[in-house]
Amino acid sequence: MFLEILKFIFYSGLIVIISKYVLTVTLRKLAENLDLKAKTVGSIAGVATSVPELLTIVMSSVKGLPGASIYNILSSNIINLVQYVGTVIMNKNTKNLKNNAIRIDLVMVIITIIIPILLLRFNIELSFALVPLFILLYMLFKIINTNAHKIYLKREDKTIEDRIEVETKKEIRYKRKTAKYITILVITGIVLFIVGELLGVTLENLCRIFNIPEVIIGILLGFITSIPELITFFEAQKHHNKNKEDMLGIVEATNNLLTSNIMNLFIIQTIAIILLSFK
Repeated sequence: MFLEILKFIFYSGLIVIISKYVLTVTLRKLAENLDLKAKTVGSIAGVATSVPELLTIVMSSVKGLPGASIYNILSSNIINLVQYVGTVIMNKNTKNLKNNAIRIDLVMVIITIIIPILLLRFNIELSFALVPLFILLYMLFKIINTNAHKIYLKREDKTIEDRIEVETKKEIRYKRKTAKYITILVITGIVLFIVGELLGVTLENLCRIFNIPEVIIGILLGFITSIPELITFFEAQKHHNKNKEDMLGIVEATNNLLTSNIMNLFIIQTIAIILLSFK
């Protein structure tokens, strides 16, 4: 009994630590090594920080805990937004929220919170019928995000393009580092998969032993799996503020937030639904 609680804490903490100190750091270095735009770096970080949700939600579904997955997504998306706002205030970047591209992204983030609330409020079953809708919504959000940035963030894109042009001579060194970062990412992915499987078994045991409601498990997982986002939101702004590019920091953090939330709701939940349909 006590051992299962310790396992839950250990495996959950291990996922967070690996995500913080290996996965997100390596992905960020890879993105910067390839001189990618702040928006792209944010997208990559958003995918990276969604890995803990992917693992816990998939394992919850495999273990027959569908309620835990939707509450995990809802709590993760809400916590992501709260953490984002907190880091923006701490880094004194609130003035940059006036940009229309950032505002559009934040509206879509809010929608990723409203949708799971509606699913729970009206007791809508997580059936296979939702999969095409989620995929279409994911594509729509990405199209809106891409076009909004093209229209309202031209100056920031030009800043990155100028920097890339100046640093083209570093190409050989970049290729070597890129291979190194990709290798680290592959190994990290394998380790996270193994830890995620162990966490899924522990979750099943905890629910059975303590008769813990799925809603509590889901919310608890939401807090745990949102820690990597907090780290990347803060570090993105801190990094760019240091170089007096505070708008780029907001672009990166906002795109990280949006990518993470739509990954959680539209992609990861879709995977969970498909797994549940085969049980």
